[in-house]
Amino acid sequence: MQEIATLMGKRRQIIRQAVTEAMAAARQDGKLDYQELADFAVERPREAAHGDFAVNVAMVMAKPCHMAPRDIAKLIAEYIDFTGTGIAKMEIAGPGFINLRMEEGWLGDCLEEIIAEGDNFGHCDLGAGQKIQVEFVSANPTGELHMGNARGAAIGDSLASILEMAGYDVEREFYVNDAGNQIEKFATTLNALYLMELGYDAEFPEDGYHGADLPVLIKKLVAEVGDKYMKVEEPLRKEYLAEYALEAKLTDIRTALANFGVEYDCWFSERTLHDSGAIKEVLNTLDERGWLLEKDDAIWLDCERFGEEKPEVLVRANGIPTYFAADIAYHQNKYQRGFDTVIDIWGADHHGHVARMKGAMEALGYERDRLEVILMQFVRLYQGGELLKMSKRTGADVTLNELVEEVGRDAARFFFVMRNADSLIDFDMDLAKSQSADNPVYYVQYAHARICSILAQAGDNWQQGKLRPELLSTEAEKQLMLHLAYFPDQVAYAATHRAPHHIAAYLTELASCFHNFYGQCHCLVDDAELMQARLTLVKTAAAVLKSGLALLGVSAPEKM
Repeated sequence: MQEIATLMGKRRQIIRQAVTEAMAAARQDGKLDYQELADFAVERPREAAHGDFAVNVAMVMAKPCHMAPRDIAKLIAEYIDFTGTGIAKMEIAGPGFINLRMEEGWLGDCLEEIIAEGDNFGHCDLGAGQKIQVEFVSANPTGELHMGNARGAAIGDSLASILEMAGYDVEREFYVNDAGNQIEKFATTLNALYLMELGYDAEFPEDGYHGADLPVLIKKLVAEVGDKYMKVEEPLRKEYLAEYALEAKLTDIRTALANFGVEYDCWFSERTLHDSGAIKEVLNTLDERGWLLEKDDAIWLDCERFGEEKPEVLVRANGIPTYFAADIAYHQNKYQRGFDTVIDIWGADHHGHVARMKGAMEALGYERDRLEVILMQFVRLYQGGELLKMSKRTGADVTLNELVEEVGRDAARFFFVMRNADSLIDFDMDLAKSQSADNPVYYVQYAHARICSILAQAGDNWQQGKLRPELLSTEAEKQLMLHLAYFPDQVAYAATHRAPHHIAAYLTELASCFHNFYGQCHCLVDDAELMQARLTLVKTAAAVLKSGLALLGVSAPEKM
């Protein structure tokens, strides 16, 4: 296994090489017998008392070598060469775990490397420039953004930032559903509201959109143009009304997302798929590849061939393509634009659509794994200990704008990414607004602000002479340095596992390390060299906290 070239990854690779060579030497002397060395882990032990690195090679090679793990570990201890590795001591624990302790001062070396990397610290080349698209939110432009959209926005934007730091070429995209049945229903709703606003006797459609924002929008339109659209035929009037409302709603959506710290690289219109012939093109391709069925005057995708229970309609009997057909064409368009991997973030209620979409991509000749779908669970809002289903102000669903107004962007974004996407979130609005250690975002931000206060008290004259990191010898100092050193690995892990919540957890742990350090180690001391070392350490911690918070779209305040 080739390690990613992070600060700690380079050290793990050196250890891996030393262990590999020890195994090979023992085999050459006839003390071990195996055909191929299995992949093994070099990782950070769960408990600091167990050393700096743990290696499980003896465990994974027990069966291939037909030998007890502890005996294999003893042979590695006999043959391993520590020269140039930074390893000071090897210990065998339990049935054959190998624990390694590094030479004194190795964390100080890490600190100096972190400082040398500066703003680039945290970046790695995991993605190697691969093009990856993250499509998220993509809400129908027929209403306001709700809590599900808000969580999708926080997860999608944070994931995109993490992937960028991990070396991917990332594009954020919003798919605008501006065609199909929902737009026809939208136009019919607007037409009824327009007539009613002008005093005509109109019947509101049974399946119309009931959002409180639409009557307000129509009232504004009437104030601008009066009965102008009554002079045209109803189909054309509905088209005008839909165009006006779509533009207004998309402007609202853009504004709400921008206020939430989310900016997209591309807003892709579903309508362009119809207008360009892309849907017809994808249907022809599927037909040529033998994936289409004709039944009941409709055209179906033979989903049973990739394990689904039944075929799915692509073109209705009236000749109108379904949303599924447009979605297939849309995803083919993504690959035609050169993306190596496509990530969609959907609500949990779309789980049944995942296998169908992956199967459709396979039917077109693309690898299923190139399409990844993150399903996110729902959000439950609590205030005053009670479930908050509706906005107290409007009586409708709580919107993204209302949430940000209530708790602030930082708290909202951090709370939405604290849990894995597949976990239900109980969002406590009172906790999100509290200024206490119980509030996770406040806890992390306060660590940054506290460091800024320390540095402000120290002034500008403390960086004098050569840094002596060996003076940072207490356990609290070592733990803080260790957590800092692992930041690029946390980014790589979060990128690989598509897990922004991992960064939130890391930042909370890093803040805990700093608060523990602060309680045990004074920075503004009489010893100038010790003061310089400690101030350098906390300044580095502030930089990592700021970088990590930025990945989640959260600010790093200097005062709180």
